[in-house]
Amino acid sequence: MTLMTFVYLIAGLVLLVAGAEVLVRGAARLAAQFGIPPLIIGLTVVAFGTSAPETAVSVQAALDGSGDIAIGNVVGSNIANVLLILGLSALVAPLLVSRQLIRLDVPLMIGASLVTWALAMDGQLGRLDGALLFGGVVAYTAFLIVSSRKDKAASNGDEFAEEFGLHEAPKPYAWALNLALVVAGLVLLVGGSNLLVEGAVTLAKALGLSELVIGLTIIAVGTSLPELATSMIAAFKGERDIAVGNVVGSNLFNLLCVLGLASLVSPLPINVSANALAFDFPVMIAVAVACLPIFFAGYCIKRWEGALFVAYYAIYTVWLIMHSTAAPGLGLFSQAMLWFVLPLTAITLLVIGGRAWKLQR
Repeated sequence: MTLMTFVYLIAGLVLLVAGAEVLVRGAARLAAQFGIPPLIIGLTVVAFGTSAPETAVSVQAALDGSGDIAIGNVVGSNIANVLLILGLSALVAPLLVSRQLIRLDVPLMIGASLVTWALAMDGQLGRLDGALLFGGVVAYTAFLIVSSRKDKAASNGDEFAEEFGLHEAPKPYAWALNLALVVAGLVLLVGGSNLLVEGAVTLAKALGLSELVIGLTIIAVGTSLPELATSMIAAFKGERDIAVGNVVGSNLFNLLCVLGLASLVSPLPINVSANALAFDFPVMIAVAVACLPIFFAGYCIKRWEGALFVAYYAIYTVWLIMHSTAAPGLGLFSQAMLWFVLPLTAITLLVIGGRAWKLQR
């Protein structure tokens, strides 16, 4: 392993984050110039843009035949989004949870997780599977647009307009500048994904780790940096409901759009490892299901719950690394998971669920 491996990883992450930011700003302003309302831009361009790094990496990995990185990126990002990003955001300030998230978006996230797991049960995701998943994100986006137009009390998109300067009068030839930003963003995303995937494969071989573990950890956290930045800034600014909605929406897009698109463009079906099916997919689903009782309890994620999320993510990451390297302490660690961590998790969820039930009464 050489210094260039780390240079590739760092440069790839920087290019991905910068590319996503440039692409979203250029596309949002270009859409506004064509008369598209700010709210619709926020529900489509901005939503897709925050998942652009995951999309670029998973598509590139699928084209290169690195299916484990493509799968690990999506599954790992979804786990990191809830446990790490929501956990850290809740440590900054208790997060508010809207009723729509609990009634619609979280159940959809759980459903999408289960459907993806079921489609991958045969050990691969082919183009038909990709078409079904991508069709899901198209239907979900259309539903969001229609429901937002019907809802008289819905936000008119001022937060998106202010963030991206959509209310400003366009300057002459502004469309050319915005189009250049879109092209530049795409170039940065492609270049960043190439560097990141190449660096990740080299790192996995040098450390004796599987590509799946690298995808579940380094790449997953790296491509989730836009979501982390958005949620943390929202928490600091007191926009505590945006932080939660950002994570849930990103998880839905990761499963339906990112994995769907990667499966569609891949020349061969994406292979899904037995380890991912037996452990990582169930962890992702368990994390999604755990959101319901926690979100339901007072429609708030408290600081201690955020700390618990972060602790669980640390435990999951340590287990992945130990398992991949066949570390001597794996047996003891697994026993601790079985006899201490899992019962503690079950008790915690029962207590939170009981509190939520009392509140509903």
